[in-house]
Formats: sequence, C-alpha cells, structure tokens
Amino acid sequence: MFPAASLLAFSLLATAYGQQIGTLTAESHPRLTVQQCTSANNCQTQQHTVVLDSNWRWLHATGSSTNCYTGNSWDASLCPDPVTCASNCALDGADYAGTYGITTNGNALTLKFVTQGPYSKNIGSRVYLMDQNDNNYEMFNMNNQEFTFDVDMSNLPCGLNGALYFVEMDADGGKARFPSNKAGSKYGTGYCDTQCPQDIKFINGQANILGWEGSPSDPNAGTGQFGTCCNEMDVWEANMNGAAFTPHVCSVQGQTRCEGTECGDGDERYDGICDKDGCDFNSFRMGDQTFLGPGKTVDTNQKFTVVTQFLTNNNQSSGTLNEIRRLYVQNGRVIANSKTNIPGLAEFDSVTDAFCNAQKEVFGDTNTFEQLGGLATMGTSFQKGMALVMSIWDDHAANMLWLDSDYPTDVPATNPGVSRGPCPTNSGIPATIEANQGSSSVTFSNIKFGPIGSTY
Repeated sequence: MFPAASLLAFSLLATAYGQQIGTLTAESHPRLTVQQCTSANNCQTQQHTVVLDSNWRWLHATGSSTNCYTGNSWDASLCPDPVTCASNCALDGADYAGTYGITTNGNALTLKFVTQGPYSKNIGSRVYLMDQNDNNYEMFNMNNQEFTFDVDMSNLPCGLNGALYFVEMDADGGKARFPSNKAGSKYGTGYCDTQCPQDIKFINGQANILGWEGSPSDPNAGTGQFGTCCNEMDVWEANMNGAAFTPHVCSVQGQTRCEGTECGDGDERYDGICDKDGCDFNSFRMGDQTFLGPGKTVDTNQKFTVVTQFLTNNNQSSGTLNEIRRLYVQNGRVIANSKTNIPGLAEFDSVTDAFCNAQKEVFGDTNTFEQLGGLATMGTSFQKGMALVMSIWDDHAANMLWLDSDYPTDVPATNPGVSRGPCPTNSGIPATIEANQGSSSVTFSNIKFGPIGSTY
C-alpha cells in the first residue's frame, strides 16, 4: 500500500486496565470456507470465519451507549488521557451485513463499499481470517508455498482498492503482550502494516488521543501521535483498471508502535522503520498496458483466479525467500504474468531482488526495500506467521492514483514508472466516489493454499 495516510481509520486495543468488550450488539463471525492442498487435485475444505477490524466498530462507554468517539473526535470526558479512555470505553459487536456490507456464502466473501446502516453510513471495511477454532487469526507461512483465490472486481471502478494481503500482526490481536486486553482477535484488534498508520485509535494498550487531529477530508478519521508498523505482503491491490502485488519490509519484527521520524510520515517517508513504497509489480506500470483490465488478456469484466508462488533458495519452507511469481487462470486458460517492457530495464516477470533493484534504478525511486533486507526479510516475516487481510477502501491521501493512474502528478506521465493505470488523474476523489459509486463491491472466493503447483 503506497501512501502514508491512505487507509480508512483503524484500531488496536489493549490497556493496563483492559480494553472492554461491549454487550449491546452480539458478535457472530461470518463463516468462510477455505481449502488447504497437499498436492494437485488433493485439497481439504476447512471451516473458518472472518472478523471485522476493531476500528470500524462502535466504541462506547462501558456502562451506557454514549459514544467514546463520534465522527473524528473523542469524548473529552470519557477520554481525558490515553489510559483512562481505554478503561472507560467498550468495543462492541458488529452487524456485518446490515451495518458494514460484509457477507459470506460458502467460500465467497463480498465486501460492499458504502452501506447505509440503521444508525450511520459505513465506508469500506477490513476483515481478517480466523483459525478453525474461531479463537485467533489464522497465521500463514507462505515460504515454498502458493496462495490462490478467485476475484470478481467487475464492480470496482477507478479510485477503489479491493485488497488481499498478509501482515505480521499478533495471532491473538495483542492479548498475550497486553494481558488485560479483553477483546483481542475475536474483535479484530492488533492491526499494523508498513504504512505505520497513525489513524489507529488504540495502540499498545492506550488510546491514541495525544495530538489527535481530525482529517480535513474524512469525517470519520483522524491521526494521533503514534503509528503501528509491521511487515506486509500485498498479494493483491486492485480495481478493474489496475493491479499490483508488492512486498514491503521493516527494520522491526512484529507489531511495533512508532512515534515521530520512526513513522516515516510526510517528508520523512524514507527515514522511518518501514519501506512504504515496497517493490511493486504492476503490469501497466511495467510497460504492458494490454495485460489486465476490461476486455484485456486478463479480463476484469469477469471473475478470474490469481495464483501467487513464494519460492525459496532451497525449495523448502525453511529456505530464504528469493522470488515471488504470479500467474492467472481465466475460462480454463492459464495465463503467465506479463513481462517488463521499459527502456533500460531487463526483462522480468516476477519479483526478485534483482528486479527490485533494477526497477528502482530505472524509475529513480529510493530503494528502501533493499536497505531493509529485501525478500529475505519478507521471508523471515512469513516464518514467524502472517495474518490474512481482505479489505475495500478509498484513498484520502492520493486518490488511489498510485495504483490506477499517473502518479506523482507533478512530473510528466511519460517519465518511467509514473503511468500506473488508465484512470484519469482527476479520478478517485473520495467524496465523489462515495456519493456516486457507493454500490461498488469486490468478491474474494475459492481461497486455497499449499505446495507449489497444488492449488490450480
């Protein structure tokens, strides 16, 4: 994920006094089946659930329905300081379909962009895959494995992002490290990523109210003094006009709170503890503008299958990650990934350290990915276990131009690496797409994981 402040407001929970659990709305996780494969045509169906991220949830006083947080402001009486706020406020259950537009059907998960609920209008969502016991997040080590899913994004226009990715958050949502966190993974706590988002309401056991400022463009979000960082593997960030897969790495392991320069905000983007740009493979940006989109080789007017293979140097899960390969399947046809076609850039069709270094040099981008260890760091993160995230969101920082248009906009679009998709540079404005494209949605289905060559 590219911009430092692109995401919708997110939350972490835990406190010295315990982040409370509300009882006004029952929490029932939607069921979702996935398959674990051992060899080709040998896959076992598993019963899992998904859980909504804590930051979308209703946060109210423990003894009443009084909001602790309304719009993009905190209640000063309930939240006079970070610790008291965490003690006073309870995180409640979610009406997944009615309030958040989240539905499941067998192996399919659909995320609706805008949902008019009984009490408020909801924008976007983010969910995590729970384990088969519905207690913790399912943790993945994808080294020497492949991950496959179907996606239907025919209803996902310019400016939106239907994302599927892994982050190195705690399996229990932080309960073990912050023992009196009573909510944990069952209420979607513990989020982190390489953007070190500062719009998280609770981090490391305390409310992120210090220095909190409401967003000038998002009536539901703001930013505080702290951010929350961890390694991130973006398997899929896309709409019907563009797509990218991108490893991002950090100098820290696991969910880590940042402050100041560590967060890499604004002009300090390349001074922080995480690689915010990552090493992206976007077919359009890499020179093939006919590969993915409506009516193109991979036709986004229809559902298709995305296969991502994580190869190691010794073909073992204990090895060092050294290549991420991509292929697609549509209408029974296996489609190899596109190849780079940029003057001065050798031909690549996968993400390797050599590709990342060459791409950064030709595009004139800062190579923080290499500085922080590249694919080897990403593989180490997988060995520790990473949670699966699926989301739909719009971008208040850069209008998603970094994914589907020309970005940055203050340099010629003919410069190498600037043109990333066919969407106009005046597209993706959140107020516009929330008003006019609210019925947009993305559906992820048929998730499979297993050894290389076993899932398609």
